[in-house]
Amino acid sequence: MMIKPGVQAHYDRLISRHPQIEKLPILDAFLLLKKVYDDGGKVLICGNGGSAADAEHIVGELMKGFLLPRQVEDPKLSHIQGLQGALPAIALTGHTALSTAFANDVNPALIFAQQVYGYGRTGDALICISTSGNAENVILAAKTARALGIQVIGMTGVTGGRLAKICDVLLYVPENETVYIQELHLPLYHCLCAMLEEEFFGM
Repeated sequence: MMIKPGVQAHYDRLISRHPQIEKLPILDAFLLLKKVYDDGGKVLICGNGGSAADAEHIVGELMKGFLLPRQVEDPKLSHIQGLQGALPAIALTGHTALSTAFANDVNPALIFAQQVYGYGRTGDALICISTSGNAENVILAAKTARALGIQVIGMTGVTGGRLAKICDVLLYVPENETVYIQELHLPLYHCLCAMLEEEFFGM
């Protein structure tokens, strides 16, 4: 598949700044997410601790303008100024009442899986962020997604952990320590968000 020049430029810039991740299947992840949005789907995202913050961060870049203004030109909304084009995304980390109730009443390891079951539909994608690749609640979310026909992108450290065998695309940055893994996750998902924005809202 041909990649738009503007999309390719974001990828090339990422690799020039972080050559150690050149071998990762970043373009595969982009094409998977592009198809999800082409088909009218959405992206779900989960992770713990710093990776939970990353999940929320990704939603912030997808649901509003990131590097482009994304002006909305829908006549039905002409009376509402300031709306921006959105790429539907939900972080499964921010629903405190639901997550704490489910953890208390049922099983804390299933707090993300329950939301995948409730929100997810065939054709959606789930981004699972786990520096070790072994977080139980993330693993169970990925297994639930696969059972429902939802594709899974993993973001992990170099080993991939248990998540490696569940993902459709695994972005395993070449670091072992959490702090350094997270340092590479940020430019990686920033690039994916910029590529998607360019694809759907660029010239």
